[in-house]
Amino acid sequence: MKVRRSERLIDMTSYFLDHPHKLVSLTNFAKHYESAKSSISEDLSIIKRTFAQRGLGILETIPGAAGGARFIPSIGEKEAEKFVWEMAAELSQESRLLPGGYVYLSDLLGDPEVLRHIGRMIAREYIGRQIDAVMTVATKGVPIAQSVAYYLNIPFVIVRRDSKITEGSTVSVNYVSGSSERIEKMELSKRSLDRGSHVLIVDDFMKGGGTINGMRSMIEEFESEVVGVTVFAETSVNEGKRLVDDYTSILNVDNVNKSGGSIHVSAGNYLERVFANPKKEQVDLGAETNFFN
Repeated sequence: MKVRRSERLIDMTSYFLDHPHKLVSLTNFAKHYESAKSSISEDLSIIKRTFAQRGLGILETIPGAAGGARFIPSIGEKEAEKFVWEMAAELSQESRLLPGGYVYLSDLLGDPEVLRHIGRMIAREYIGRQIDAVMTVATKGVPIAQSVAYYLNIPFVIVRRDSKITEGSTVSVNYVSGSSERIEKMELSKRSLDRGSHVLIVDDFMKGGGTINGMRSMIEEFESEVVGVTVFAETSVNEGKRLVDDYTSILNVDNVNKSGGSIHVSAGNYLERVFANPKKEQVDLGAETNFFN
């Protein structure tokens, strides 16, 4: 059934947002909407311009018989900076400080809006890189991995510290905990990850980097390659040698006063690694997109 152009634009936009990284041919769109390819091409130009203006991502058009269009999610620099500093302000509240210098994150990592921003930011960092799977460790890293996997349109796998009968046969590795320097074990189902995969590691919080290092060892056991490591937050307070050198953090817990119960969180290295000229200090949060209004 032929539809009006306004309806077609809404429907196409919705499709791209719901199916990131999926290539759709102009022929399929033309048949579905009973419209000429020239009209579909004009629609794609409008959607592409709108996505770019709103910082939602890139609508990539590929010419040729096997070509088409696909949506690559992203996030604009201003929106990313605003999100980082709002999160830093929220996590700097004294009530979030937990014993051992940890920060309470569970409510944020259960907030769909926060997770959408984290997913888009991490997907933005790895645009153009081949990634076959996102890996995290149970449990708090799972919603982050799920969000990133959605925006990259790839599977995510969960490494566990204890085996589950529902996982079938597993591969296990021993690793040194970065904070306690104890020998720990993690396991992953043999069916979870294909040999030779390109894997992105994500996690919620990094102290010494032992868990990240363990996942690196796990990936090696599957004869696969680590594409990158990104964490929502790290701490640089009272830490010894960091077991992981090359990583990205969105936030950094840079000062903890356990006796006074105070905590200070600033931007991690994400803005520096992804954008050319990030702001070095907190931006004006304003009220336009305040996540905690």
